[in-house]
Amino acid sequence: MKRLLSLYAYVAPVVLAPLTYWLWLREYAGNHHLVALAWGLPILWAYIVPGIGTNVLKVWEFDARLRLGRFRPHHGFVFGSATSMLAWLVHTSLAQGWGDTFRFALVLASVLGFWNLLYDVKALEAGILRVYNQPWADGQSEPAVALDYAPWFFAGFGGVYGLGIGVAELHADSLTTWPATLAALLLALVLACAVPVLGYMHRSKRLHGHFGTRPVSPSELP
Repeated sequence: MKRLLSLYAYVAPVVLAPLTYWLWLREYAGNHHLVALAWGLPILWAYIVPGIGTNVLKVWEFDARLRLGRFRPHHGFVFGSATSMLAWLVHTSLAQGWGDTFRFALVLASVLGFWNLLYDVKALEAGILRVYNQPWADGQSEPAVALDYAPWFFAGFGGVYGLGIGVAELHADSLTTWPATLAALLLALVLACAVPVLGYMHRSKRLHGHFGTRPVSPSELP
């Protein structure tokens, strides 16, 4: 499993990154402005949030041959390309109203929450990923370690991601210049970073007595 996941981390971005850009470009009839959000948001998020979690807060760590500190320099494309592919697979049509937007956000939150939880459990079991949270310090299983953070980070991101795609589609006529597109992408990125992190911190404080933003030693009490 470790060999397979390690191989995937290098092969998948090379294949999926250009493929998903092309697929979204076809979905949006050549509109690069909409593609910039649907394709670019998960890549940027996967550099910022895991990058801070590994090299700044040191709660997470990747065990990979190619690393910058505790972080894989290609991680944004590992997560982002697969995420944009999953989003494309469940995207049936352009949003025509707020009902479509919220429906897609809910579907994408469910899909990303499930598959990324499964991936992280396997990565933890294979030793590719290490997470120094409270369940780890308490000696709990890999699924318990992943369940402590994955639903908030991945399902939370999926909800904001789906909402961002839907809103962009509803207001596509306003996203005809790159300054407007970059402003929309930046707003979506801020929300995608803030909502899952704040939700996770609130739950961790309520459940463990701390915000979960530092590595927990096995000798520490909750």
